[in-house]
Amino acid sequence: MSVSKWLGATLGWSFGGPIGAILGFALGSVVDGLSNGGIKVNTQGPFSSPSQSRTRSGDFEVSLLVLAAIVIKADGRSDQRELDYVRAQFVGMYGKDRANQAFKLFKNISQQENIPVRDVCLQIKQMMDHPSRLQLLHFLFGIAKADGNVSKSEVDIIYTISNYLGIRAIDFESIKAMFYSSSDNAYKILEIDKSATNDEIKKAYRNMAKKYHPDKVIHLGPEHQKGAEEKFRQVKDAYDQLQKERGFN
Repeated sequence: MSVSKWLGATLGWSFGGPIGAILGFALGSVVDGLSNGGIKVNTQGPFSSPSQSRTRSGDFEVSLLVLAAIVIKADGRSDQRELDYVRAQFVGMYGKDRANQAFKLFKNISQQENIPVRDVCLQIKQMMDHPSRLQLLHFLFGIAKADGNVSKSEVDIIYTISNYLGIRAIDFESIKAMFYSSSDNAYKILEIDKSATNDEIKKAYRNMAKKYHPDKVIHLGPEHQKGAEEKFRQVKDAYDQLQKERGFN
């Protein structure tokens, strides 16, 4: 599948606004005869409102590529393990052929000097539902952790992205805790503190299981179920850990 056919079939709102401008620049280096591919990239905006256009798999994919490029560049270097993580995740989600096309775009996006982080995130916030934005955040932490160490600069940029995406600090800390090992991580993942009663832990688990259920992103297609299932599993593991430590059923 060519880049033009892949994008034409899977993208909606991300052809417009600041993401459209970034995409247009990246496509200029990837696609020859773009006009013949039937794609028109709106680099100026405005882009359609959420009621007019639902997030497609390709919209999520391009948003992920742009945000991944921002995170990888946050510590001033591009670690090969982080790049390999991005490629492996895309192969797992989309298959080798589509992942190869996505990675061509990713490399060209990464070469852009000044990606407008705030503008990109506000476009995503306006157009993408909350569960899908949480899934983006989970993936970004996975990239940062791929080299074995989440640097302060990476945490800072992911936190900034999270704020612009309209994600609450408690949700940020919950997802962040999924990538760290500490005695209170299970509590952070469930968004409670150590003083919580057993009944409060059970209630928190039910709430988190609903929030992170894979069906929340089913509209993005089966390719995104795997990542959602991983996040859901980590919530279950946190609950199981506290259940074992405290000895309740």
